[in-house]
Amino acid sequence: METIFTKIIKGEIPCYKVAEDENFLAFLDISPIAKGHTLVVPKIQVDYIFDLDDDNLSALFCFAKKVAKAIKPNVACTRIGMAVIGLDVPHTHVHLVPISGSSDLDFTKERLNFSPEEFVALANTCNRTFKL
Repeated sequence: METIFTKIIKGEIPCYKVAEDENFLAFLDISPIAKGHTLVVPKIQVDYIFDLDDDNLSALFCFAKKVAKAIKPNVACTRIGMAVIGLDVPHTHVHLVPISGSSDLDFTKERLNFSPEEFVALANTCNRTFKL
């Protein structure tokens, strides 16, 4: 069964795209814990990150690194933290979250709300900064 991420990848559901190549897509989380919270997903649907073959796992992290470098100069933070939880959607995904302290990577805290215009502006700014 297709996941919501597969539908986003196919363009059936819209997203606020930060970066994309032939194998991966990065888009803003619509229920973020911080401004700039981005999801990075492989275009192949694999539930558990450690079921990816070594080449795809390595490539996922290399792509995520490039996305993190595109996010950081566009939001107020000390670093871009990364988390792999994988329980909400059965499709491998990495959370890239702007942080200034360890407690900023708390997925139990209240989620932030941004307008569609704010999401579009941030996605476009990060996309312009992204370099393959």
